[in-house]
Amino acid sequence: ASSFARMFVQVCLYFYCKCLWRCLKFVVRKLTGQCELQRICYNTKPGAARTMKIGNCKILSSACRLQTSVNVHLDAIEKTIDDIMELKRINPDINPQLGVSLQACLLQIVGYRNLIAEVEKLRREPYDSENPQHEEMLLKLWKCLKPNSPLKARISKQWCEIGFQGDDPKTDFRGMGLLGLYNLVYFAEWDTEVAQQVLTDSLHPKYSNVWQYLDFNYFFFLSQLSKAEWEKKKFDKAIGYSFAIVGINITDLAYNLLVSGALKTHFYNVAPEAPTLTHFQQTFCYLMHEFHKFWIDEDPLDIMEFNRVREKFYKRILRQLQNPEMALCPHFAASESLINM
Repeated sequence: ASSFARMFVQVCLYFYCKCLWRCLKFVVRKLTGQCELQRICYNTKPGAARTMKIGNCKILSSACRLQTSVNVHLDAIEKTIDDIMELKRINPDINPQLGVSLQACLLQIVGYRNLIAEVEKLRREPYDSENPQHEEMLLKLWKCLKPNSPLKARISKQWCEIGFQGDDPKTDFRGMGLLGLYNLVYFAEWDTEVAQQVLTDSLHPKYSNVWQYLDFNYFFFLSQLSKAEWEKKKFDKAIGYSFAIVGINITDLAYNLLVSGALKTHFYNVAPEAPTLTHFQQTFCYLMHEFHKFWIDEDPLDIMEFNRVREKFYKRILRQLQNPEMALCPHFAASESLINM
């Protein structure tokens, strides 16, 4: 009986998909005078909501010419839109806005796929100490984070001061390749004030300004403590972490959000056309700053809780990105949004 029921449901679904769905679309088009693409572009506001509907639009998979429209090169999108308009018998002179809206959506869809390829290429490229450009970027990272402390030697214990594990940082880039270095340098160069503050807090979290995380009741509680108790409580407030290692780890988090498609919501809302590597790096800056606050809020017992805190943070970001109107750093300039946060 259960097998028969499943078969019956499958037959009904097949009949619906093949017949009823097409009939319904035909009726709707006759009543509205618009095809599915027109209804999406005219009735859905720009951003992730519209672009994701266009990406999932059955029209794009109903014909070979349209099926390739989300896989073309950026320069070929205009020709692709002309093909779509011709195939769907839409007069571009009567519907000029449709072409503009469709172009913006396809630029975002194609751009997102190209961005994944670009990020993947950087992730797969290993750090090469014999490459002058790689070495120059690494030294730039030090100068941005420690401008008043000259690096005494290329191989030095000083690298531990910015959160690397040993004397030579190149070994720490194995997991994320050049992508980890690119992100850290971008953060340090374009969000210098924030990056330096996060670095300082990661080295000396017990002395950092934790007042923004405390409420009035906690202040009252602290006022009742003796001086010795207060000092112990203050020094026990937070555990530090290795800035550079965490930056590489957050790069991995951002990479997973990108390739899984979770960042489509954010990028389609902040990039008016094709999202670029800069958008990805700005997102990394936001994630670094947010993770730093989240780490202090979680108040871990020791660094061994890092994976637990990271996983909890990752799930929080995923929940936020499920909102089609979500924009993690809506003004593009991560430095401006972080400093004013």
